[in-house]
Amino acid sequence: MRPILLLATLSPCLGFAPSQLQPIASTSRLAAGDAPSTSALFLSSSDDEAPRKQSRFEGMQREPTAADLAVIDDMIDKMAAAKPYELPNAVSRAIRVVSSPRFFLRIAERADESDDPMEKEKLGALADNLVNTIQAVVSTMEDSLDERAKDVERVVKAASEPDTGEFLVPLSPERVDAMRKEMEDIDVGDLNEGFLSTVDSWMNKAHQDGMDGMVGIMQKALQIYAGTVISRARIQLQANVGAALTGEDQAAADAAAAAEEGSPASALLEKLLHIDTDNWDAEIRQGVAGEVTKDDLVGEVQKTMEGVILGLENGSMAQRVQAEYLRELVTRIESV
Repeated sequence: MRPILLLATLSPCLGFAPSQLQPIASTSRLAAGDAPSTSALFLSSSDDEAPRKQSRFEGMQREPTAADLAVIDDMIDKMAAAKPYELPNAVSRAIRVVSSPRFFLRIAERADESDDPMEKEKLGALADNLVNTIQAVVSTMEDSLDERAKDVERVVKAASEPDTGEFLVPLSPERVDAMRKEMEDIDVGDLNEGFLSTVDSWMNKAHQDGMDGMVGIMQKALQIYAGTVISRARIQLQANVGAALTGEDQAAADAAAAAEEGSPASALLEKLLHIDTDNWDAEIRQGVAGEVTKDDLVGEVQKTMEGVILGLENGSMAQRVQAEYLRELVTRIESV
């Protein structure tokens, strides 16, 4: 039975689903120049195409489903019950969802539908508080976003040819490995919503400018991001559980978790998280031909979904991207 995940369908944001935004032919090139800044990579003087306003992340391009509304309602309930000093952190963890017109429209819908005067007042107060909180959060996030843009830039530049600075797509294994190294060098705390917001906006700009190859590179960056942060979260989760069960010092538990190989299925999943997704099928076939069964591997992914993905902020970009990544992995496993 296929595990139930948070997304109903795959989006093109990670480049898995069939899309018109496929990388251009291997002989094609994207001029990068020196690629020293975001403007050199993504700004265009062409105004022929109307700007594309929507996010490329699934769930931000369409009307919300019943499941989406349930997530939004859950966020509204939690924020309405939160203490004032807790609101900024809650907003910053899901800024793109909370600041969307759809979120405020849902608050208004619920206020109109409610017959309870206290509930109406609480929802009205939440809307007012959110406006002020979002303004404050956005203001404090500006410096952080500048730093995250530098992180994204380093990852993207690693995709360019070292000698010429050009981007050749599909990317060679060496360039994908270089992107992964840059990603792994970024502190775990910096691979946050600001990082993903930057990738999202750069991907939108690349799409506007007709740079389909660059869209593919940004998709590859998201795939590498997902594998990196999920692997780190799995290790941390294992360490936390170990420390709770044994009473060990957390640092000792962290070291033990990092060194522990775990089951064959766990080891195979870790390997899949650290390789190019283009090589998944071959690696899965080799793994299930040995001591790992498909059910074992799907079960390991399911444990990761429950332990990692469901612990993320509902509606956040991190949750959407990581959920899609694991959902695609389950699809690949089942198709082998």
